[in-house]
Amino acid sequence: MLKTIQFKLLLAILAVLILIAGAVAYHRHTVAKAAVLREQQQYQRFRQQVEQDKRKHNSAAAHESKTWQKSNP
Repeated sequence: MLKTIQFKLLLAILAVLILIAGAVAYHRHTVAKAAVLREQQQYQRFRQQVEQDKRKHNSAAAHESKTWQKSNP
């Protein structure tokens, strides 16, 4: 009877260790997914900023000839 109790106790300990290992693996997976998502968002923000700067630069270049004509009589 003592051997069966010890065996059941070892099985319970093993089950708890498996649960802990599963929880750690799941946590690492979610952290990795969050990191990828955050990196994609940062890249999208960077691309939007580049596009805004590009439009701003093109707009200034489009009006450059008009200001040049106005400054020379």
